[in-house]
Amino acid sequence: MAGHSHFANIVHKKGRADKKRGALFGKLSRAIMAAARRGGGDPTANLALRYAIDRAKKNSMPKDNIERAIKKGCGETDGEDFAELVYEGYGAGGVAVMCDALTENRNRTAGEIRKTFEVHGGNLGNTGCVAWMFERKGLFTIPVEAIGEDDLMELALEAGADDVRRSGEYYEVTCPVDDYQQVADAFESAELPTDVSEISRIPSNTVDLEVEDGKRVLRLLEALEENEDVQGVTANFNIPDEIMAEVMSED
Repeated sequence: MAGHSHFANIVHKKGRADKKRGALFGKLSRAIMAAARRGGGDPTANLALRYAIDRAKKNSMPKDNIERAIKKGCGETDGEDFAELVYEGYGAGGVAVMCDALTENRNRTAGEIRKTFEVHGGNLGNTGCVAWMFERKGLFTIPVEAIGEDDLMELALEAGADDVRRSGEYYEVTCPVDDYQQVADAFESAELPTDVSEISRIPSNTVDLEVEDGKRVLRLLEALEENEDVQGVTANFNIPDEIMAEVMSED
């Protein structure tokens, strides 16, 4: 899990490359539209929509944009019909990579993602080739200076979390998908900052990477994140702290 959560913190702290390109709101809108189309426009009855809206608010998406996306998803206004797809493959060093996407053009997205894998020393695989290595869970990362470990453990477990551990400057908290919202609400009520708060794919095992493979994997993941169709990327790697520090210092 360390590799994925560290990478998630990197893209959070760097402000995300796609945010700099003005594409983040587009991604968030797609997620809201897809959730509303599947389960209706009431976030109290549609947990997927509530999660998508909370994620949008966390990224400072304007209320008007959120409401427009819900209306498009419910068919009240014209909007694209996005397909939800999962791409699987391998990066440098045999790292397993999973990529969640929402797209209105399957062929274009598949071609772009395949090329991204190849450019960064990996390869796109067949459906199911790495999915067995991951489990969907809620994931939160909390700065260690925000709360003591014992206090966090008590709060998180009472809210439904199944694991709390320290990893460097962060605590990593995981929970079953069904308990994600109540854990998120508990952290919000306690006014705890969550640098990462998402439903993610947590690897059951990890690959230890050396310097060069580590850099190549991080470049692959960032390139995938920059694709406007990509909603999230997960990989099963561990990486030395010095490589993470170098990546954090890059523009």
